[in-house]
Amino acid sequence: MENERHLKNVLYQEFARIGKSLSSPKRLEVLDLLSQGPKSVEALSKATTMSVANVSQHLQTLNNARMVKFRKEGNYVIYELADDIISDFINSLHTLSEKQFAQVQQIKQTFLNANMGMDGVSLSELNDRMEKGEVLLLDVRPKEEYENAHIPGAVSMPVEELREKLSSLPTNSDVVAYCRGPYCLLSVEAVEFLRSQGIHAYRLENTVQDWNEFQEHLH
Repeated sequence: MENERHLKNVLYQEFARIGKSLSSPKRLEVLDLLSQGPKSVEALSKATTMSVANVSQHLQTLNNARMVKFRKEGNYVIYELADDIISDFINSLHTLSEKQFAQVQQIKQTFLNANMGMDGVSLSELNDRMEKGEVLLLDVRPKEEYENAHIPGAVSMPVEELREKLSSLPTNSDVVAYCRGPYCLLSVEAVEFLRSQGIHAYRLENTVQDWNEFQEHLH
């Protein structure tokens, strides 16, 4: 019995290492960003508005918990998730938080939808309209995230390039923009700009991972 208790203590201590590594809001944001693809410390610093030193410290904590891994490319250190299962885990954490805390759901609905008066499209609607050629899908994330993974048929158009590439967009079909999911504002910014230019634009809340799961269920 004593040996069994010792093993259980050690086991739950290991589980707690993961929990401790997730106890910082900024580290959760870093994991969210890395679920979109590998990134340099500098890119993470820019996306999170943290200093490089702070980002490095958070990454060290995540690395110690085996949540991330890194490699060197020239003068840059590139981080990525240590395993695909971590992305699934983060998505489950989002779902759990929305279910347990009404405030999370309210922030999602009020901040992203009601306040911005933004119509969204569902995955099934997008799938049908893309098959009919009725809609242009824009991936407004940074180019390296698009290159890592994207929804088939989507055109890479980072939000900061929208203005200069506006003339290349069709005027006779709707445009749908997507980014990193419901808590990402890149697609909100894109849709607001496109609408200000008279383009019928809509937002897809879902991620590339959501699209892949949707396609698996279809087949």
